[in-house]
Amino acid sequence: MGVMTISDDMPAIDRFIESWGAMGSVWGINASTARIHALLMMNTDAMSLDTIAKRLRISRGNASMCLKELRGWGVIRLVKEPGDRRDYYVSESDVQKMFLAIVRERKRREFDPVVEVVEETLRSLKEEAGGREDEVQARLEQMEELLSTLKVVGDRFLGSERLAKSLLPLLLRSSGRAKQ
Repeated sequence: MGVMTISDDMPAIDRFIESWGAMGSVWGINASTARIHALLMMNTDAMSLDTIAKRLRISRGNASMCLKELRGWGVIRLVKEPGDRRDYYVSESDVQKMFLAIVRERKRREFDPVVEVVEETLRSLKEEAGGREDEVQARLEQMEELLSTLKVVGDRFLGSERLAKSLLPLLLRSSGRAKQ
């Protein structure tokens, strides 16, 4: 199996990069950030900032900010080439580890704040109601219980990479998508 590089003129890779970028936008992630991630996933060789910016036709500044964000997520890493002062970047090669890093970050950014708002709203409603409970408050209590339970499960699942990686094959098998 040959190594694919960015010099390969492969429309499938370009479609993947653009689709990953569009998906990132839907998730609230900068499209350039998602496109850079896709480009690095499609390459086994380390790539420099200049190469990434040129290949995706984005500014070096934009590429630099996106690379910093991707490193913060833990889905890419910086590598040094012997005898070269430039920074190079590679994608996390373990797909499960990459997936868990993305899920962990999305939970932190999106799910956890919603749980906090529901808890805060419920506290405020209880204070304003003076001990009376109405249908809306009861519904919110059910929602808070469900979301808090999901948060605990998520924290346990995502808090241990070993546990999470041991459960992923079970999820794959239960979906019927696991390779035999």
